[in-house]
Parts: sequence; C-alpha cells; structure tokens
Amino acid sequence: MDLKPRAHEKIVQLINKGITIHNPLTLDIGDEVNVNRISSSGVTIYPGCRIYGEKTVISAGTTLGKEGPVTIDNCQLGPAVELNAGYFNKSVFFQKANMASGAHVREGCILEEEANGAHCVGLKQTILFPFVTLGSLINFCDCLMAGGTSRKDHSEVGSSYIHFNFTPDGNKTTPSLFGDVPRGVMLNQPAIFLGGQGGVVGPARLGYGTVVAAGSEVRDDVPEDRKLVIARSHPGGVKDFVAHAYKNLSRIVGNNVIYLANLAALEQWYRHIRQPFFSRQEFGALIFAGAVEKLAIAKTERLSRLKALVEKVPASNAAGRNLRENIDRVCELFQTESQGSDVIAARDRFLAGFQASTGGNTQDYIKAIQGLPPAVAQGGTAWLQGIIDIVCKGASSKLTALDMFSPNTN
Repeated sequence: MDLKPRAHEKIVQLINKGITIHNPLTLDIGDEVNVNRISSSGVTIYPGCRIYGEKTVISAGTTLGKEGPVTIDNCQLGPAVELNAGYFNKSVFFQKANMASGAHVREGCILEEEANGAHCVGLKQTILFPFVTLGSLINFCDCLMAGGTSRKDHSEVGSSYIHFNFTPDGNKTTPSLFGDVPRGVMLNQPAIFLGGQGGVVGPARLGYGTVVAAGSEVRDDVPEDRKLVIARSHPGGVKDFVAHAYKNLSRIVGNNVIYLANLAALEQWYRHIRQPFFSRQEFGALIFAGAVEKLAIAKTERLSRLKALVEKVPASNAAGRNLRENIDRVCELFQTESQGSDVIAARDRFLAGFQASTGGNTQDYIKAIQGLPPAVAQGGTAWLQGIIDIVCKGASSKLTALDMFSPNTN
C-alpha cells in the first residue's frame, strides 16, 4: 500500500529547499503548481494545507495554516504573509498581510502591506490599503478601504459588520469607497472607523476620519471628512414593493463611475510608483503582475455589473433611455488610458519630485511614501485626482439625463 501523498515529489523538493512542512503527508499540491515560485527562505506550512494554481507565488517568511487548514488557489503572497486558516482564491497579499481562521477570500482581492482580518472574514473584489484592519465575523465584499498611517493608527471595521452588496433585484452595482485612491495612497489620511454590529448599503462613499457609530446602517454618502455618522433605524411597516424602481439611479451610476475611476487611478499608481519597489523583492515581478491582474478583474466585474443593471432599467423615462443608449460609450472610457496633457504633466512633475525625494531608493515602500514632502505628496494626489476627474467628466457628458456628480462627488 503506497502511503505517499499525491504530490510526493514536489513535497520532497520543497523540503530539500529548506521549507518547514509539519506533517508532509497531509499537504496537497496541484500538478500545475510551480515549486520554483515558492521561496526557500523561512516558509512554514502547517498540517492540512492545499496549494493549487499555476500562478501561485509564496514569498519568503510566509506562514500557512497555523490555526487550521489553508487552501490557496492562484494567489500571490508577498514576504511574511500569514494566512492562518481558510480559503484564498485569485487574490494578492502584500508584505505582512495576514488573515485569521475561517477566512474566505475570493477572487479579485488585494490586501496591501499589513492589512489584516480577524476570524471568519469574507472578502471578494475587495481592496484594503496598508494597515486596514477587519474585526471578526465580517462580510466586506465589493469595496475599497484606505486611511490610517500605521498599525497603531489604522482604518478599522468592527466585528459583525456587513457591506450590503446585493439588492432584492439581484444587482451588484454596489461598490463602496471608504476613503479614496488619490489621498489614500499617500498614507497620511485620518483613519476611518466603522462600528461593529452595523453595515453599509452599497454603493456608498465615506470620507476620511469618518466614525460610524456601532449598530448603524449607513444608506447615504458621507463624502466629507471627519464626520460622526449615527444612522436612524427604519420605521416599522409593510409597503408595496416595486421592482426595478431605481429612484436613486443617478447616485448608483455615479458612484459606480467614481469607483471605476479610482481603480484606473490605482492602476496608474501601481505602474508608475509601486513597480520599482516590487522589483526589489523575491518574486516581486510576479506579485506586481498579480496585483495588476486583480485590478483588471475588478474593472471587469464592475463594468459587467453596471451593464447588468442597465438592462433592468426601464426605458420609459429620459434617464433610462439615456443610460441604455450610452452605457457602452461610458464603459469605453475604462478601456483606454487617455489622460490628457494636463494629467500627464502633473504625473511627470510628481515623478520628478518623487525621484528627488527618495533618491531612487526603492527598498521600503511605506517609508518612501510617508517621507515625501507635503508639496510632493499633494502633487501626487492632484495627478491621480486628475485621472478621476477626466473619467467622471467624460461619463457626465454622455449621460446628460442623469445628475450624477454633486460638488463633493469626486
């Protein structure tokens, strides 16, 4: 009777590389996994883990399964990542990101440096900027969260929190922005706090420094910074339900456009600023490619959900007709990288200031960003905001029957 595991040869190769595997007989590795993409330095794999996917990358210092079995499938793990128990699929984790037991992280997620979650956290199409912390028993799909400056000063989501991302009509045009990309990437904004036993009904936008009281369900945008939000409870009653009414159609579409525009800005940030830092890491090129791929997945998801909504919007009113006739033209805005001469000039000014400030040192991303002079950081924010403004202006010019953007929209 052969007691060797299915991936015996690959397991032997990993052990010979110096990887610590507790109870190798319980480890399963897919035939498609490239063991050369698993670091030989400080990787620890506990019993019951499963490693699948031809795109899987495991960097130095990573720990898998300390609290229970871990399954990873086509994920890219940066240095010192800790995935303690759960399922992780088509997502990327930057240095020191970590998740506790019971995690369920599905496709399209990006957890940047030291982003983390406690036990029983569900994510999908979620982007967490550095230091963002999620409590326990949380469903936080289809959103981006930024804010905070360190592990002692970070945006946080309280336990038993829900981002409501699915409507009674079956729509998921519900991505929410907690903070934004242009300011968030500078790692100098006040933290956002979402109190436990509450939720946000997407799509929503909240500003930096916002505190949502525990037990509150947020249903409106609060884009201004430093606000305390205490949501009212629904009055009791029974009313007629009218499907596909979309009374807030302008807000829904507008928030989706803003979210997509922020994804476009984040991609440019990754390509022009992040990439050199990745090149310093073992497997850094693969981690970078994984991050860009996740942004592409996010964009595809958001565009498909937006088009699905439009198909359900009645064409009996001007807004509905305008949306149906022009949605493809709006979506085309996100298929190109047209930024305009002013945005390109702003980018080049920032890149010059960034280079002068860092002296070309791309060793420590967090230190480099937080060490930027205020004027340089503001220039970077202006560059990224310019990308968002161009996209929103283009969408607004095509969807003239929708009043999508208020003064605080973008």
